[in-house]
Amino acid sequence: MFRGATAINMDAKGRIAIPAKYRSRFEDVCSNQIVVTIDLFDPCLLLFPLPHWEQLEAKLDTFSNTDPNQRRIKRMLLGHASEHEIDGNGRILLPPVLREYAQLEKQLLLAGQGKTFQIWNEENWHKKIEQDVEALAEGPLDPESLPELAF
Repeated sequence: MFRGATAINMDAKGRIAIPAKYRSRFEDVCSNQIVVTIDLFDPCLLLFPLPHWEQLEAKLDTFSNTDPNQRRIKRMLLGHASEHEIDGNGRILLPPVLREYAQLEKQLLLAGQGKTFQIWNEENWHKKIEQDVEALAEGPLDPESLPELAF
């Protein structure tokens, strides 16, 4: 499981370094093979260990090519998917088209989401968290729309 939010930097070439605390997990889970694509709902990127990406890809393969919404989802996720190997220094190079989509600049935030990470422009991350807090404060949560969650 990947969790927590970690500030990272992107260099002038578009490379980011995976924090050291996660590197052994990537080695164990996917032999440093990852896929990066866009998020469908927020201006950020999704980073998948290859086995988790392949599970999603198999589900996407079942989508209809005649249903417009299913085609859109396939086009967005698969069309932007970029395979990478984490190098010996723990870095990956993010393609320009993905950096542009997520408005990535030097200061980024890597947010653990369980089996994946989100990669955010740090300023956009903080704005999104403020929006999420406001949205949650506006009214009670609908328990029917959430899985059971107990603290």
